[in-house]
Amino acid sequence: MSKTKRLTTPLTEEDIRNLRAGESVLITGKIYTARDAAHKRFVETISRGEELPIKLEGAIIYYAGPCPAKPGQIIGSIGPTTSGRMDPYAPKLIQKGLKGMIGKGLRSDEVIEAIKKFNAIYFAAIGGAGALLSNRVKDSKVVAYEDLGTEAVRELVVEDFPAIVVIDSEGNDLYKMVRESSTSN
Repeated sequence: MSKTKRLTTPLTEEDIRNLRAGESVLITGKIYTARDAAHKRFVETISRGEELPIKLEGAIIYYAGPCPAKPGQIIGSIGPTTSGRMDPYAPKLIQKGLKGMIGKGLRSDEVIEAIKKFNAIYFAAIGGAGALLSNRVKDSKVVAYEDLGTEAVRELVVEDFPAIVVIDSEGNDLYKMVRESSTSN
């Protein structure tokens, strides 16, 4: 494995082309949180021809619904949600300019095809490490769908947020690579 790569948002086409499945990254800049209810609203908004409440071009969406912050905290625990719940919506958002997604778990063939076609990337965050990940968040504010509570869309400012490239822009899938290497031994 190569050394950890540093990324700053918004992601560029070149950033994405230079990442490979299995690489570790540290992300700095703005990312958004959104789960399935927000994704459904995003796609409905696009279908109506209306503007989204966030700018997708070069953006990263973290599939997370953070716990409420305790006094003195910026944000509560913020672990990843299972990404498959966003699969019905992700291809449309990728087509509209979304470049990065952070979550956990497998993605559908349709999402992988959209990643390849539109030069996007899928990262994994470590499940169960939400309290530690929250330390990487320097600012947090709700920017859309406040009525969704903890699942509202938040804009996070992160510094050195750790993730692993799971599916790169060529469609290489770390989960499949590991599974194949473990069954070939």
